[in-house]
Amino acid sequence: MLIKILGSGCAKCNRLEQLTREAVAELGIEASFEHVKDMDKIMAYPIMTTPALVIDEKVKVSGRIPSKDELLGWIRAV
Repeated sequence: MLIKILGSGCAKCNRLEQLTREAVAELGIEASFEHVKDMDKIMAYPIMTTPALVIDEKVKVSGRIPSKDELLGWIRAV
């Protein structure tokens, strides 16, 4: 599983990464993380605002920090 956090490295982006890492650890799943900060790479995805979460190249959320339950559901579904 490849998880990408799209964002400049702001507090919300870092919080999204932290929550996602906690959810992955809680489920005991192997995942690789990538924090994409390059605006050209971010703009390649169909999002309008950051932070955004991409799991296996599918955008799950953008513009907000999801709840831990949302994160757990998305990760389990992969």
